[in-house]
Amino acid sequence: MAEYSIDEILNSDPLGLLGDLKTRPKSLNEDDRLAASFEEINSFFEQNGREPQKSTNMHERTLYSRLQGIRENPEKIEALKPYDRFDLLPITKIDSIDDILENDAYGLLGESDDSIFELKHVPKTREETDFVAQRKPCRDFGKYEQLFKEIQNDLKSGKRKLVRFNEKFFEQGNFFVLKGVLAYLEKIQDLKKDKHNKLDSRTRIIFENGTESNMLLRSFGKGLYEDGYFVSEHDDKVLDRLSQITKEDKQAGFIYILESLSQDDKIKTIKNLYKIGYSTTDVRERIKNAANEPTYLMAPVKIVAVYEAYNMNTQKLELLLHKFFGKACLNIDIFGKDGQRYTPREWFVAPVEIIERVIGLILTGEIVNYKYDDTHETLMFADLGLSNN
Repeated sequence: MAEYSIDEILNSDPLGLLGDLKTRPKSLNEDDRLAASFEEINSFFEQNGREPQKSTNMHERTLYSRLQGIRENPEKIEALKPYDRFDLLPITKIDSIDDILENDAYGLLGESDDSIFELKHVPKTREETDFVAQRKPCRDFGKYEQLFKEIQNDLKSGKRKLVRFNEKFFEQGNFFVLKGVLAYLEKIQDLKKDKHNKLDSRTRIIFENGTESNMLLRSFGKGLYEDGYFVSEHDDKVLDRLSQITKEDKQAGFIYILESLSQDDKIKTIKNLYKIGYSTTDVRERIKNAANEPTYLMAPVKIVAVYEAYNMNTQKLELLLHKFFGKACLNIDIFGKDGQRYTPREWFVAPVEIIERVIGLILTGEIVNYKYDDTHETLMFADLGLSNN
């Protein structure tokens, strides 16, 4: 029987069966994901001339946390050396026994039963064990990836905000930031009380880095209190709640925003001047006589927005709005047709977009985290003094 070499077989392929074989596309594995995630950090450095910092910018903070995590993992450092174009990763030096022990990426030195460096019979608390326990690759991450991109875009555009965490935000479908990583609370399973009579439950949490966890709800909350935020709802969705009406809802009045059509130079030259008010009757009927009323600056007005409110104390909402924008209140004297001097207190200098956003923040209770900077006409984080325009 004749014997043929591989070359002879390949060169003697009259039907071309072997020449059309194509390499199957390689699916992404964990190493590919790691390299791709590190390349985002490289791109940030290339564009900004610096490494990402622990910023209030959501994207930069995510990259910062990712870089810190890589730097703490010798195995990842070793795997990413070929991609480290800007020397962002530490160089591992082996100068002593301590260096060898500290860089035992595969845990080969810590497995011996006789190790003097291993604490035995010292149990971790449930929260510590659970918090770090169950992260694993999310096999169906593809169906969540676009969600994370939309949330990031909303944060960048200001349609969503990072809010100091509180357990009242624990609802399925909400987003959070845990140690700089965006997290989606997809499911809360069988909410029960623990031995301390506190509600707890297993969860399914999807993380932006492609992992998931079934950690306990209390463990998740503990981590968020230490280093985390709630991602607020989209502003449009919050305002839509004012118009989601059923037959059980009770009509409570109207909150309105008006613009003055006054031709008085001392009024019409003021940019972003709006009246924020409350009415129990139709707003169009309410403003018919605006030109003769000092509260409307003795001039016609234009309706900018009207919110028909249900199931709430609308007058209290108006007072909260007035208090929040108090420093931006118009201070002007108006003389009525009776010759009396009036000082209207419902006109404020603030962009209408900011006013609408504040209405939403009051409804969700998040307003306590903000204040209004009347000098720059922007919203500020109350505790950090950072602009959130």
